[in-house]
Amino acid sequence: MNEFWSDIVNFLSSEKVWGLTRAIILIVIGIVIAKLVSTTLEKLSSNKMDNHRVMLLKRGSYYLVLILFLISALNELGFNLSVLLGAAGVFTVAIGFASQTSASNLISGLFLVAERPFTVGDVIRVGTTTGEVLSIDLLSVKLRTFDNLFVRIPNESLIKSEVTTLSRFPIRRLDVLVGVAYKEDLKKVRAVLDEVANKNPLCLEEPKPLYIFQGFGESSLDIQYSVWAKREKFIELKNSIHEEIKNAFDEQGIEIPFPHRTLYTGNDTKPFPVETIKNKQSD
Repeated sequence: MNEFWSDIVNFLSSEKVWGLTRAIILIVIGIVIAKLVSTTLEKLSSNKMDNHRVMLLKRGSYYLVLILFLISALNELGFNLSVLLGAAGVFTVAIGFASQTSASNLISGLFLVAERPFTVGDVIRVGTTTGEVLSIDLLSVKLRTFDNLFVRIPNESLIKSEVTTLSRFPIRRLDVLVGVAYKEDLKKVRAVLDEVANKNPLCLEEPKPLYIFQGFGESSLDIQYSVWAKREKFIELKNSIHEEIKNAFDEQGIEIPFPHRTLYTGNDTKPFPVETIKNKQSD
């Protein structure tokens, strides 16, 4: 029994146990200090940087401090750091060849960070996907769509695709496409559209509304009427102004035509006889 306790005492007093204890203490202290440093830097830089840079600074500082303490912990355990670094280099090269897609996404992520086409909190459109940017990571960008879906887009796809940032500027232009019958007076149509825009409180006075005659359509005179609104009021304006234009056209007797088709087979063609069912029955 005395020998058993003696072995335990010798084990606990050995240098390996003390080295392991110091390593664990260093890791715990490293986690605490890393969190403290990253939180402090986040608070100091929140008023001077955008959300994207603050997030990168917070994560970078956290992992940098933690890696330093992990290296110190490995040193306490007696590991030869030069051998570990060499093995890590070989392992990194092997991983790089095995995961070229991840490497491409990583490099593309660095380009996104440097170029900054959008930041966290912006609303972007990539292809058919539109959503708010939740995070910009090294391998992908996370979006939340307006129907509350989570979408992950690889950075490589963003670099190769056309990305539209919808919330970059404080105002947006709404293009209203409308067609009127050929018999209508375009000056009157334009006056009615201007009156609708002036009465709508969501339409900005500057820039002024834009009236563009698009051309002679198959069944209508095609017009583009563009108005400006604040970014946060864009959807509200889009819903209201179309209804107001329809009501104004109805009040002024302006026709929005449906598609017309004319059947014609040549100069000598007689008019097509038209006979209603009611008249046919009466005969």
